[in-house]
Amino acid sequence: MPVHLNHTIVHARDNRESADFLAGILGLEVGQEWGPFIPVVTGNGVTLDFATAPADRITTQHYAFLVSEPEFDAAFARIQRAGVIYYADPHGQQPGQINHNDGGRGVYFLDPSGHGMEILTRPYGGGPALAAQDGTSPLS
Repeated sequence: MPVHLNHTIVHARDNRESADFLAGILGLEVGQEWGPFIPVVTGNGVTLDFATAPADRITTQHYAFLVSEPEFDAAFARIQRAGVIYYADPHGQQPGQINHNDGGRGVYFLDPSGHGMEILTRPYGGGPALAAQDGTSPLS
């Protein structure tokens, strides 16, 4: 059996705020609260379980989400509408821009707890793009 990532815990100052933020940007649903966790399930079945933690226990992490071109357009529009500061690079040196790495598009932004979020349309190294959920073929 191949190994698949099933879930990971994302520490947040406010688990509801962070789950709602990410789900809103990505166009995903927030799941039912389960104990201390508020889940957001990605399209490939990986669950991000947001858990409230004291600020001094939150270690900033990076989460990258591979999306189709139409999904990128929708998420990027939500980022802009929400007034979220975004960057073309992970170090925040290119504010207000997106990148075109590996023939795709990508953008970085912070969630409410300071985690680095990234959406990209091509995996690093120029791997294949994702097909849109409507069944259209990916851009080449």
